[in-house]
Amino acid sequence: MDKFYITTAIAYTSRKPHIGNTYEAILTDVIARYNRLLGKDVFFLTGTDEHGQKIEEYAKAAGVTPKAYVDKVAGEIREILDLMNTSYDKFIRTTDEYHVKTVQKIFKKLYDQGDIYKSEYEGMYCVPCESFFTPSQLKDGKCPDCGREVQPTKEEAYFLRMSKYQDRLMQYLDEHPDFIQPESRKREMVNNFLKPGLQDLCVSRTSFQWGIPVTFDDKHVIYVWVDALSNYITALGYDPDGSGELFENYWPCDAHIIGKDILRFHTIYWPIILMALGIELPKKIFGHPWLLFANQKMSKSTGNVMYADDLVRRFGVDAVRYYVLSEMPFAQDGTITYETIIERYNSDLANTLGNLVNRTVAMVNKYFGGTVRKPSQSCEVDEDLKKVALETVRTCTQRMEDFRVADALESVLTLAKRSNKYIDETAPWVLAKNPEDAQRLNAVMYNLIESIRFIAVLLQAFLPDTAESFLDQIGADVSARSYASLESFGATSDGQSMGEAKVLFNRIDAPKMLKEIEAEIAAQQKAEEKKNANQKPQVEKEAPEGVVIGIDDFDKVELRVARIRECCKVEKSDKLLKLQLDDGDGGRQVVSGIAAWYTPEQLIGKNVIVVANLKPAKLRGVESQGMILAADRPNGDVRVIFVDDEIESGSRIR
Repeated sequence: MDKFYITTAIAYTSRKPHIGNTYEAILTDVIARYNRLLGKDVFFLTGTDEHGQKIEEYAKAAGVTPKAYVDKVAGEIREILDLMNTSYDKFIRTTDEYHVKTVQKIFKKLYDQGDIYKSEYEGMYCVPCESFFTPSQLKDGKCPDCGREVQPTKEEAYFLRMSKYQDRLMQYLDEHPDFIQPESRKREMVNNFLKPGLQDLCVSRTSFQWGIPVTFDDKHVIYVWVDALSNYITALGYDPDGSGELFENYWPCDAHIIGKDILRFHTIYWPIILMALGIELPKKIFGHPWLLFANQKMSKSTGNVMYADDLVRRFGVDAVRYYVLSEMPFAQDGTITYETIIERYNSDLANTLGNLVNRTVAMVNKYFGGTVRKPSQSCEVDEDLKKVALETVRTCTQRMEDFRVADALESVLTLAKRSNKYIDETAPWVLAKNPEDAQRLNAVMYNLIESIRFIAVLLQAFLPDTAESFLDQIGADVSARSYASLESFGATSDGQSMGEAKVLFNRIDAPKMLKEIEAEIAAQQKAEEKKNANQKPQVEKEAPEGVVIGIDDFDKVELRVARIRECCKVEKSDKLLKLQLDDGDGGRQVVSGIAAWYTPEQLIGKNVIVVANLKPAKLRGVESQGMILAADRPNGDVRVIFVDDEIESGSRIR
């Protein structure tokens, strides 16, 4: 049996994933299910990336240990994957003991053979991306990947000799033109990173502790790329001292499915690590585009986040799967809004697919007591339907082989549209009025049931629950549910009995639902504001007279210098200003009640003091990630405390 090993990128356990993050798991699941339909032995891996400076900081802000923090988020991620009916075979966590031990062995092996060496790093660092950059790699002085501020960093570190393998990697890409997909992603990697020349890669850190320790140098923890990327082989039992049967069976990986934003790490860093280990490279790395909210990247700070569980509650699992799969082009970003979800739900799922199956099964039950016979006659319109069905299988197969999943799903929907047209062309309700047309009516019903069978079998990879319901409604036996049964038109058994006709997708009243969604979001924002009413980020209140705190209490408050990059008024508020701060740590948004005393123009470019570890709060529906310090004056005036311009953003106040 052919083996097929496919992976997602492991999800970072910083926060609950939004629907854009979840799309990757759904996409990978479709490819895995499709290959199982082909009869392959599939191993589908997903999981979580749980180490790093950002996690350490999030845990500190939450007042818990890093392990407790990642346990909670990893649990949320797994719940969402299960909710979305993803058929993964293994869920790896980079805190798993077996992974930790193997990564330590990998690091030691690379060090012993001279591919890793100790030196000192000095350059620019992006905390959210956990990436180092040279000045020439920055874009407008900011991170080229996420666009956030970078901070100067200097520390002792171990480095991987990237330059040693550059020519070998270039040669591999020339000899394997399909290694990076889509083609545009390959050109980006070659032109922007390989041709200018590779810098040696920092693979350890000393500035934080939440990571896998270097066994022979306890000041260092192994940096994210050796740690996280190695999951693809540690999950299979790879060991530098001798790997197990699972690794021998499934490696090399057939496809890493990843977001386009981490393409460099998977197409340059990962292949070089594998080359250094003497391991065969994956067959394909597919960098999918982003799912955007109304043409904007989803972000909690901008309040445009949709979560899978909320969408499922409103539309159902398969409806959400259908939308994200059908709306994501092969190489360009897709978009999602509540309006477009409802539109596609009504047009494609309710009208085209659901209506086709429901009315066809209902007519067979009504006209023939729930059974169909194989026809003895055929007309030109019948042959055209058969031709379209067989062509759909070929088209869908080719598109799935090329990972053009949205196009493959569209071909199935095209067959459903052709089947609905066939109903209009043959008018079975007219044939039913004349007993002499009974054989013709039976042929029409049989052809429709067989066409639905084609649709349902193909949909098993995309909408598994819907496909199973369709197959149950037409009474398909086990053999008629296989991909192999689509080689010819006519696998529906003679005398096959129908099940009960069911309405899977009821039409949505769009204005009503949109109004309900708007009210629910407003209620959530109001509840959030009420919850955080005692965490107003306007002005630090004076401690009650006579209250004394200890140095330990004061040390819990993290004060840092931040520069105000942008400032504007909060809508529908006379008191609040929204500040975008360069805090030396990727940036943050703060809402402050100082609009009565300052205009935005007076603040932009100023250095202020921000309470950096305050729990985020929402004011007027806008998230505030801290507070800035200001002083009350006797006449009711308020003055923001500004800091010398020469002090760098991110500097600690103590």
